[in-house]
Amino acid sequence: MAKIPPPAPRKGAPPKEAEAVFANLEKSDPNALKPLNFKVPADFHREFKTYAAARSISMVDLLRRGFDLVKKEYGS
Repeated sequence: MAKIPPPAPRKGAPPKEAEAVFANLEKSDPNALKPLNFKVPADFHREFKTYAAARSISMVDLLRRGFDLVKKEYGS
């Protein structure tokens, strides 16, 4: 009977232990922007956006300023 060579490996070699990186253990940049995901009524969104645009500030800046005022009123 003819000898048939074993099939060639289809997967690469497993990663070495030293190559493992745990990026989730590092703190993210505190100034990096992260999305906030919540829904508001359409009328509120329109008013909020119009208010920010009329004052030439971003909606993010308006939210931050409003949050700062609430923290001052109720405490941090």
